[in-house]
Amino acid sequence: MRFIIVGFGRVGMRNARTLQSEGHDVVVVDYSRDRIKRAKEEGFDAIEGSGGDESVLREAGLEEADGLGALTGDINTNFSACVIGDAHDCRTVLRVNEDFSEQLYERYTDSVDEVIYPERLGAAGAKTALLGGDFTVIADLTERLSVASVTIPDESPVMDDRVIDIELPGDARIYAHGRKDESMTIPLPQVRVKPGDSVAVMADPDRLEDVRSTLRGESASA
Repeated sequence: MRFIIVGFGRVGMRNARTLQSEGHDVVVVDYSRDRIKRAKEEGFDAIEGSGGDESVLREAGLEEADGLGALTGDINTNFSACVIGDAHDCRTVLRVNEDFSEQLYERYTDSVDEVIYPERLGAAGAKTALLGGDFTVIADLTERLSVASVTIPDESPVMDDRVIDIELPGDARIYAHGRKDESMTIPLPQVRVKPGDSVAVMADPDRLEDVRSTLRGESASA
């Protein structure tokens, strides 16, 4: 598959490297000459220019691209790139910040396929979204982590909490969320827990039962 990565900063760089390592064709677009130089040194095709400029994206091969990841730190550039990509029937992924408001989310989501905020979830989230997958299964885990899916009961103490605000024991974290009978996806900032929801967590194997108990409102020995 062929992808355009707009922005070769921390997030874009890691995402481009991951996609390339899996055998995909990646073209980098960035306005910074230094970043373009670094991208070329790493073996990427790279185009200097604004990701919000259609002529630049065309030069990067937009018409042949399967997906476009707008991963700069500038929401306006990212949104412009996604609108252009969408007009060319390209799968689009928009990077936002954690403080992205529900109003802005509703404004932008009609024009993009996925919204991510990798400051919280990392570049693996962007890669998975670009490939069109959901988060029911995660393959890129370290040996020190276990994965579990937990269904939230009505009596859970986290009911109606924002998913991103839920605190779990140890270094455990929620990486995906889904409504009943729906695929799991990245939990965006405004999403709140409802009865019957499922969340997928990553945790140290020794703390996994504590995590389940916290989410279900049970004692650890229950």
